[in-house]
Amino acid sequence: MKIVFSTDQIYLHGGIEKVMAQKANYFAEVLGYEVYIITTEQNLNNPCYKLSSLINLIDLGINYNRKISYYHPINFFKIPNHFKQWNTILKKINPDCLISCNYAFDFYWIPFFKTNIKKYKEYHSSGYFESIDKKNAGFIKKLLYKLNDFIASKYDSNIILNPDEKQFYKFKNLTIIPNPIENTSLTASLENKTAIAAGRIASVKGFDVLIKTWRIVMQKEPDWQLHIYGQGEPDYIEMLNQLIATNELTKNVFILAATSNLLEILSQHSMYVMSSNTECFPMVLLESLSVGLPIISFDCPTGPRNIITMNQDGFLVENQNYESLAEKIVFLIQNTPIRKEMGSKAKTNSLRFSTPIVMKLWQNLLTKSN
Repeated sequence: MKIVFSTDQIYLHGGIEKVMAQKANYFAEVLGYEVYIITTEQNLNNPCYKLSSLINLIDLGINYNRKISYYHPINFFKIPNHFKQWNTILKKINPDCLISCNYAFDFYWIPFFKTNIKKYKEYHSSGYFESIDKKNAGFIKKLLYKLNDFIASKYDSNIILNPDEKQFYKFKNLTIIPNPIENTSLTASLENKTAIAAGRIASVKGFDVLIKTWRIVMQKEPDWQLHIYGQGEPDYIEMLNQLIATNELTKNVFILAATSNLLEILSQHSMYVMSSNTECFPMVLLESLSVGLPIISFDCPTGPRNIITMNQDGFLVENQNYESLAEKIVFLIQNTPIRKEMGSKAKTNSLRFSTPIVMKLWQNLLTKSN
């Protein structure tokens, strides 16, 4: 079987890139599929996550300008070249299955490319805020949403990550497949006086709220540190650093560079804390469970509640209630036996998302459709 992943780039650290690498490697090395990853703006960068030598990488070199609106005329003028190159490459490969990994311009033409090829659209972020925006949108924006829904309905299947997401989509061709996590021998000792958060440094991740949370934690447990790993816009990172300074947390909270060796880094900490406004099915929570880290997270829509088993491997607290978040962090700090028991259950509970189990769902979908 020939499978093509269509995406923008694979050199920046992120959940989409990480899970794509994991699935592509499994398809190529375990199932023996012929796998291609087609990008539009790789800019000669190396992939940020390890890919099998069996995988074929093709960059079209369209290089959309992401510093301006994706729908800016400068980017629109690049669409014909994008379509021409994409169309030529896909006809040459002639794949059995085509997987669209994000919202790029090719999202709009993929369903209509060669009817004998099965097409799938993946959703890696929650539809929660978009569903709210649809209700309040103006006439033109509502038309765009209707167009997107129409296009999505033409895919053979739209892959969502958890059952709660079903409510946000009007089209019926939905399949639920969670993200996979590889088993690891790494196990956190949970002895270090450090908590960790990680991800794209952006406002949706709520790191500013987490810094305010740590101000409360520090008042009761001044020896503990919070390490935030990730990459993002320099201006936003500077704002967070100023917030750290303003709250007198320069010896307690540190923003550190993104890493491709996150599992090892996670295993050096004693709990994971998530402060996002919304999450669909964050890989970092799966990775935390896999190394035996208890998790404390806002009960934001919609992912954490589908990963964390309440009072077993972590805690869910009222969304954006940072005082409750701080309370649970302090509780785990001060109750080492409970922290370690939760860590043990976390490692066990992660097995339900193991790569062989999740990839069997993918294999069933692809082979059933073909």
